[in-house]
Amino acid sequence: MLDGDLVKAGAVESCADACCGSAPSVLTLTPERAALIEQAFRFEWMTVAWMVIEGAVAIISGVAASSLTLMAFGLDSVIELASTGVLIWRLTVELRHGQAFSERAERTASRIGGALLFALAAYIVAGAACSLWAQRGEAFSFPGLIVALLAMPIMTVLARRKIVIATQLGSRAMRADAAESIICGWLSLVVVVGLLADYVLGAWWVDAVTALAIVWFVVKEGREAWSGGHCCGHD
Repeated sequence: MLDGDLVKAGAVESCADACCGSAPSVLTLTPERAALIEQAFRFEWMTVAWMVIEGAVAIISGVAASSLTLMAFGLDSVIELASTGVLIWRLTVELRHGQAFSERAERTASRIGGALLFALAAYIVAGAACSLWAQRGEAFSFPGLIVALLAMPIMTVLARRKIVIATQLGSRAMRADAAESIICGWLSLVVVVGLLADYVLGAWWVDAVTALAIVWFVVKEGREAWSGGHCCGHD
């Protein structure tokens, strides 16, 4: 019998059986799914490269300018790096061990992604509250403005591609990672608005208010990632 026939004749365990506690078997990847995973890897490593640059510039600029939005922007970059690392691990599990084994990694990665989003939401709320209480906003930061302007198109493209691949793979973990990219894009817009408003109008409170404007989205995506880590839970 040919190798291809052996693969086709191999026992394939369903997702439902894997979640019901039976021993998982290796679900051989189709060429189409393997190609999707390879695409996902490329976008995740592109994300890593940009997040390192974005995070370093945003955090250094945020500390220098006492900017909540820049600090949140930089912290989001760190969180997205962690989220990307978790997703790379989840994709590696599937490539090495098959789709059935990846179900456990999917649930773990999805919950970690949700927890990271909740952590970001908590930081934004706490930081905004402190800023409004102290009635102190940010100082203008030219490096922060440049990195935020660059982040908007970069993260928009990455987020769109990740959502398409997440839908095709049926991966909530990758959807959570895509949500991080979307949040990064929105935060970059918030940073630009806050910096320009403070520079042009002297509106110290814009920094905190604009940061709070995205909390609802962060929490929403965090809840979906946390509760969506069930067997076969595709979007």
